[in-house]
This record gives sequence, structure tokens and C-alpha cells, in this order.
Amino acid sequence: MALFISTYTNRIDKKGRVSVPAPFRAVIARQDFQGIIAYGSFINPCIEACALSRIEQMSESIDTLDPFSEERDAFAATILAGSVQLSFDGEGRIMLPESLIASAELNEQAVFVGKGKTFEIWEPSRFETYFNKARQTALSQRGAFRLHTQSKMDKEV
Repeated sequence: MALFISTYTNRIDKKGRVSVPAPFRAVIARQDFQGIIAYGSFINPCIEACALSRIEQMSESIDTLDPFSEERDAFAATILAGSVQLSFDGEGRIMLPESLIASAELNEQAVFVGKGKTFEIWEPSRFETYFNKARQTALSQRGAFRLHTQSKMDKEV
């Protein structure tokens, strides 16, 4: 399974275009849609992004909820309706919508932060503050982390 990992900083031009890091584009290259799906993060003051296959998984999870529930409607509205498809241009750039640029308070640079199946796009100084706090949390909670391993039978199936 290909994952978004590492951290990269790229310049945002005056038109709102930014180059998606080549390793992130390589993860997406295996998919039919050559671009990303982006939406405002529910957790952090940044943009969250993923491949089309990941947003399809989220949609399937939303569909498991009661079709007339407030929760299902809220998730569908905020995740699906709040998402935008951003295609790569010939140079591997995307055009960030003004609404996402404003919500993440991006200016001249963006930090791309790999988080496994998703990645985030941050304003650099906000990311630095977040990262320092996240590192402290991880250090203080390191005993809670367990490495998930599959049993031999799971691997054979």
C-alpha cells in the first residue's frame, strides 16, 4: 500500500497554484483520476487532501449510517459537499480554491504533511506550532502506541 509520508514545503504562486510533491503524486499515479481531493480539515487549521479512492471509502462509510440521520447528513455535507477535485497540470501543480487558501490562512508557501492515507497542506508557522505540540503529545503517550501486525493466517487469506 502506497502512503503519503514526509514533509515538503513549496511556494504558492499569485494564481494560487502549488506543486504537489513528486512522492505524493507517485502515490496518486496509480489511480484513474490524476489529481487530489481537498477539503477543510475537521481537526486542524489546514487543508486535508487524499486520492479519489480515499474519498470513495469515506463516502461508503457515510452510506453505512442511517440515511435519514442528522449525523449522516452532517458528514455528507461537510466531507462530500465540502470537497473539491483538483487536477494536476502538466507540471504537477494544483490550483487551490480561494476558499481553502483563506481557511488555512496560506500565503506564499505551503507545507505538505504526509499522514498515511491522507496528507495536509499547512501555513508553515502554523504547522511548526502544531508539530511541536503533536510531538509532545506523542512523547507523553508513546506507551499507548501498538504496532499492528497480521497473524500468519490473515496473510494467507
